[in-house]
Amino acid sequence: MKSEHVNHLNYLDGMEAIDSDIMEKVLALVNKYDYHQYTSKDVERALMKDLLTLEDYAAILSPAAMPYLEDMASKATTKTKRHFGNSVSIFTPLYISNYCENHCIYCGFNCHNKIKRGMLSFAEIEEELKEVARTGLKEILILTGESRHKSGVEYIGEAIRLAANYFSTVGIEIYPLNTDEYSLLKACGADFVSVYQETYNTDKYEQVHLSGPKRIFPYRFNSQERALLSGMRGVAFGALLGLDNFRKDAFAVGLHAFFIQQKYPHAEISFSTPRLRPYINNEKNNPNDVHEKQLLQVMLAYRLFMPFAGITISTRERAGFRDNVIGMVATKISAGVCVGVGGHKEDEKGDEQFEISDSRSVSEVHQMILNRGLQPVYTDYIRV
Repeated sequence: MKSEHVNHLNYLDGMEAIDSDIMEKVLALVNKYDYHQYTSKDVERALMKDLLTLEDYAAILSPAAMPYLEDMASKATTKTKRHFGNSVSIFTPLYISNYCENHCIYCGFNCHNKIKRGMLSFAEIEEELKEVARTGLKEILILTGESRHKSGVEYIGEAIRLAANYFSTVGIEIYPLNTDEYSLLKACGADFVSVYQETYNTDKYEQVHLSGPKRIFPYRFNSQERALLSGMRGVAFGALLGLDNFRKDAFAVGLHAFFIQQKYPHAEISFSTPRLRPYINNEKNNPNDVHEKQLLQVMLAYRLFMPFAGITISTRERAGFRDNVIGMVATKISAGVCVGVGGHKEDEKGDEQFEISDSRSVSEVHQMILNRGLQPVYTDYIRV
């Protein structure tokens, strides 16, 4: 699939197109978003409100809001406690395959990267699941590289069936699927679907996704809606902050989630806030100046704009930062993380996608949560 022969805005054969105008609404608003136009008065006006408008959200994501981070943090903490109490959910990811058919220039898994590839057998998946379950965790996120050829829907479905025997909540972070395929995985026991758009700038998206199915922007954009149409309980949104203009991408993420929540009020909505991290064979990792203060601003804006949404903080971030944002904005934290294929029970069968910053075990993260006066939560859902 040569990039010059594939229009990144046109669906490929086999990709389901649904009747939705959310992408058009999000892109129109993002294209008009000029964050330099907002002033301190706009930020102060937004912080006086309990429910924010789209304009308020735009203001608190602007540079004018940077001097107000303490005020935003105080208000965000109040909202987090109101809607989530003192609870912080703990989970871990399990990579079962790192084969990929996409050429994405920012990712360690990209199909042209010379890395050790591998996928777990069902017996190996079960051993990994048992090892993770021994830590007491009850939520797991199953991940693959984006290769239908190597890690097909049936393979992922069987992995989910195995996981549902050990965990009360099973999330998936895989390649986008059609509605009937999401329905199959839901029947296998999947609860949540995470799909990250990486960047909402369609021109930049084309430049960094050179080939493969992931190159098709609208199919990826509508993944969460297809998942909800299939009956999935919840969906997660995110951009890879630093890949393009992080303020515009964060604005787009919030809009995307907001319009989905309006259309599907029963859906459980959550955000993840990954930043670019070093990865194998990467020599020019430019994070576009997304420092911790900017990352915190994005997380605070998500919380103030969508108070009921879950927010996950990943091991891409250092331990100190993760410790400080739980309870304030983050409601879910990963622990005991391995981002290579396997690695919980035996040596990794495949190389990692990126470098992590926080390698603490489940018990260490559990104790940290207690030390901060918060309650570690392992189960918030009972499968019946």
